Amino acid sequence: MRLTILGGGGFRVPLVFRALCDDPALGVDELVLYDVDVDRLDVVAAVLTHLADGSGGTPPKVRVSSDLQDAVAGADFVFSAIRVGGLSGRVCDERSAMAHGVIGQETTGAGGVCYGLRTVPVAMRLAEVIAEVAPQAWVINFTNPAGLVTEAMRSRLGDKVLGICDSPVGLFRRVSRALDIHMERAEFDYAGLNHLGWLRRVVVDGTDQLPRLLSDPQRLRRIEEGRLFGPSWLQSLGTIPNEYLWYWYFRSDAIVSGQRAAQTRGEYLRSQQDAFYHLAFDSAAHETGGMAPPTTYDNWERTRRDREKTYMADSRESTESGDGDRYDLDGGGYDKVALAVMRAVSANDPQRLVLNVPNRGTLPFLDDEAVVEVPCHVDASGAQPLPVGPLDLAAQGMVASVKAVERTTIEAAQKGSRSLAVQALALHPLVGSVPVAEAILADQLQRLPELVEALPNR
Repeated sequence: MRLTILGGGGFRVPLVFRALCDDPALGVDELVLYDVDVDRLDVVAAVLTHLADGSGGTPPKVRVSSDLQDAVAGADFVFSAIRVGGLSGRVCDERSAMAHGVIGQETTGAGGVCYGLRTVPVAMRLAEVIAEVAPQAWVINFTNPAGLVTEAMRSRLGDKVLGICDSPVGLFRRVSRALDIHMERAEFDYAGLNHLGWLRRVVVDGTDQLPRLLSDPQRLRRIEEGRLFGPSWLQSLGTIPNEYLWYWYFRSDAIVSGQRAAQTRGEYLRSQQDAFYHLAFDSAAHETGGMAPPTTYDNWERTRRDREKTYMADSRESTESGDGDRYDLDGGGYDKVALAVMRAVSANDPQRLVLNVPNRGTLPFLDDEAVVEVPCHVDASGAQPLPVGPLDLAAQGMVASVKAVERTTIEAAQKGSRSLAVQALALHPLVGSVPVAEAILADQLQRLPELVEALPNR
């Protein structure tokens, strides 16, 4: 079975390969890495060489390519993990928002809209090529904003594209540990959009265990969300929100935290990853037989752990909630979810997974084709959303508003329309101002040629 990763020079690709090495029964015997950055492809390939040498088994054969059609042709599965504009684009998203007094975050608020505007045209071109040369392939979309990009790609790939995110499963793991239950025994009632969802029930043997957690402040503080939102707010809500809802419920705190920080998350990652890749290039220059994989691998592993440790550091610093969950430092997020999808589809091994899929009546206030993030039954036929409990009126309003923003963003990108781009920004509840929206877009157009290319029309 052949797996192709679009964005194969990305920093997190070795996590996928490591998971493949740990699961030879999955049947992936060839991994193709595609990227427009050939140098980064070589660095990632060196890390994979080290992982393969230490796997103790027969890892997938790895091939790199900068030719999209060559990389995709014949693939059984395609992971889409691209970042249009790179980390410099992310920094622009963060800084242009904060400069005008709104949340500066990669996927939440103005940053998510701008990221989507320049990503949708590229994602659609990828979808066109996949549909042409690999119509049999299942596409698993990692690319953020995950729900928005998945919905855009569905217009060409239909049910063959599924969106994933590791935030829900990370929440489920933390809640399970706090409740001292095995995660496999529980059914988690979770619903919303990507980075905008709520955990409402944790059912074990027919009994909802979430009230037991919500009623115990000491137990709540054992999970990152309890420290982030505070026990009293979670008790008031009666749910546990996705961690990204901190930017909504603590909006003013988030703005102040961002403005006080010496660097944004994007600036930190850009500096960190530039150092890693440059060190890898220097290592290659001093090796007669190519790069020294153990050295490159060790640097990657150290960098990865630093990256995971500082995830959402702005919110933890603002709320004095301490370090992130130590169990999350080992990875096992996107990669595990993606491989679980592959196993369910390729081996008809049914799984219950939270995915980004068409609504089809799951949330009755949205139309059937709106992509939502909900638990699904996944097997060889694909993913079917499972029934969930109703969202309260406030949550419905938040979800409906953001879905309207996502739809407007997709339309703006498809038409190349700057006026629609302003509309998408202005309609977002975390922006809420036409002049601010106009100013953010103007800043972005001055700094990002990728956005100028995506929005050629007034």
